[in-house]
Amino acid sequence: MGLHRSTSRVQLLAAYALVAAQLGLLAAMVLWEPEPDFELPGWADRLAWGVGVAGALWLVFGVVSLGRSATALPLPVVHGRLRTGGLYRLSRHPIYTGLLALAWSWSARSGAIELLALAGALNLLLVAKAVAEERLLEEAYPGYREYAGRTPRFLPLGFRVAGGRRPPP
Repeated sequence: MGLHRSTSRVQLLAAYALVAAQLGLLAAMVLWEPEPDFELPGWADRLAWGVGVAGALWLVFGVVSLGRSATALPLPVVHGRLRTGGLYRLSRHPIYTGLLALAWSWSARSGAIELLALAGALNLLLVAKAVAEERLLEEAYPGYREYAGRTPRFLPLGFRVAGGRRPPP
């Protein structure tokens, strides 16, 4: 038996493609050093730094909360169980939320429009990855649809933005 629940070859290839694209965007953000186009005022730089630290902590606690269910692939694992407590009570995808906070913080502090564009691309990719993952989670866990109806995808603030609360079924 494999690590992930029964998935088609197409789903598996799509999952690996999403992870590869995610890693490519993250690597580009960290390794590319374009010339700054702007400089944040001191207060905004400190705010962005705080968002980055909060994002890093959110990401780490999200991974720790998942335990053995943690996987980079947007596929439910065989031995996994639905987590709805802790950070998962506030956000369906705290790991993605943490990554996005880090990406936006890093790109804003860099002052480079190119890195902001990469953060935007990562944002779109993680929304697509979350949507694909949620379809499979609904199949794997009978209570997922109800959980998703009451828990925002990314932001635990209840904003109605891409990745916000899902309409009830």
